Amino acid sequence: MALCLVAGGAVVARLAGVAAFTLAWTHSVEKTAWEEDWTVTPRGLVVEQARVKGSGAGMDPPPGAQLVDGAWRWRPALPALNEMTLRRSGAVADWRLCIAGTCRPLGDYAPGEPDPLTLRACEDVSP
Repeated sequence: MALCLVAGGAVVARLAGVAAFTLAWTHSVEKTAWEEDWTVTPRGLVVEQARVKGSGAGMDPPPGAQLVDGAWRWRPALPALNEMTLRRSGAVADWRLCIAGTCRPLGDYAPGEPDPLTLRACEDVSP
């Protein structure tokens, strides 16, 4: 499988061989780090864990979340998603996509900062 970034109905980046990734961002009001770990499967994108370093302004951890190393951690109860659409306003820092421990802004993968940008599992096409 691969992770595809789609804008305007067209694939703008195909990240071959990506089996897992972390989506990270900073909350626009609280200025608090938020991260979600995802796997790329034939069923779609599956969230494995969410982490937030703080609470407030609509980001309170759910019941059952555990405070570990200064971050609230939990597994969101979501089914596999066919796709995930991200809005990119320019008013806040870009989303960060972390693969194998290296984090980069989504703009590094999708030049021109298209909005919205959709993430989805796709076939791993070899050149």
